[in-house]
Amino acid sequence: MVLVLIAIWVVLDVLTHGLFLTPRNLYNLSIQTSVGAILACGMVFVIVARQIDLSIGSLIAFTGVLTAFAQVNWFEGHPTASWVLSIAIGLAAGIAVGMFQGWWIAYRGIPALVVTLAGFLIYRGAAFMLADGQTIAPLDETYQRLGGGSAGSLGVAASWLLGALGCTWVAWNVWNTRRERGKYTETPLPAWLDVVKVVLGVAAILVFVAVMVSYPDRRQLDENGNGPGMGIGIPVLLLILVVVVLSFLAHRTRFGRYVFAFGGNPEAALLAGINTRLLVVKIFVMMGILSGIAAVITTARLNAGANSIGQLAELYAIAAAVIGGTSLAGGVGSVPGAVVGALIIWSLDSGMVILDVGSAPRQIIIGLVLIAAGWFDIAYNKRHSR
Repeated sequence: MVLVLIAIWVVLDVLTHGLFLTPRNLYNLSIQTSVGAILACGMVFVIVARQIDLSIGSLIAFTGVLTAFAQVNWFEGHPTASWVLSIAIGLAAGIAVGMFQGWWIAYRGIPALVVTLAGFLIYRGAAFMLADGQTIAPLDETYQRLGGGSAGSLGVAASWLLGALGCTWVAWNVWNTRRERGKYTETPLPAWLDVVKVVLGVAAILVFVAVMVSYPDRRQLDENGNGPGMGIGIPVLLLILVVVVLSFLAHRTRFGRYVFAFGGNPEAALLAGINTRLLVVKIFVMMGILSGIAAVITTARLNAGANSIGQLAELYAIAAAVIGGTSLAGGVGSVPGAVVGALIIWSLDSGMVILDVGSAPRQIIIGLVLIAAGWFDIAYNKRHSR
């Protein structure tokens, strides 16, 4: 999928006559992808556990409107704490919804498709009622930075520092993996292959940071149009934190191992003593938290809360997870793969916008890509079972 992504970027850059791979477009692409990628990372756990969540788009609308409503109406006159408390309220609502849906699914045996489809209707309606059909704005200036707008980036120095930490982690992760394999007397990979992994990983991080800092901050341009770079957007930083945390959960905790075991064989997981009901509730609580984070980024970027945000978010999240290698049969999935899948979807969308392709053709093309990914998933599983 990484090679497919690179091929898509090259083709789109040629078709757009060099406009696609410009720092400005790549910075905007990174911000646009962040929300979908965060949701796709959570959707990996949902699909791996043989569940589905069709409510996250509506939940983004509900938690986003609730966050904006609390900020504007409940904490007016307290600018320092308003945005922090409003975020806490929105995340708490996401947790409550996750527990509510998980309880019906796990303890009452209602299929996740039915429960989350009901949530798809309920939370969008609740958002409309809470906002009375109106747009809630404006929001706190500090809060707006979380959306990655003109002031929503880390700057040059912090971006390079983050890049250096990322390079260090790549080298440590490859070394630690090699050490763990040796501990269990597993045949290690050739040393040169690990070196190639480190070089490619470090190069990718450095190129990404270089592109982000090369996009000038328009607020600080001089007479010649030059100025310091924007750096990595805050939504991208939130995405990185989500990927790190969820990857740790997937590979280093009992929760992650139980999710994959349950998705691979639910009956065996139950007989092994895993509390599968509580596990399902935890998965949907995690999805509620991620929906709340996505709502914060969306409302901060729009500087408003509205019941119309988050439309089709659940479908794009499912598509990104599947394109990134998550099997619809359960038991198989990858958090970084979901990020790659999200990049593929939003790269296609961004490139077609530059090419002035209409909304309807864009949806058709992305739908065809999803069908192709589903076919690849089925073909791979058949070949693997042989």
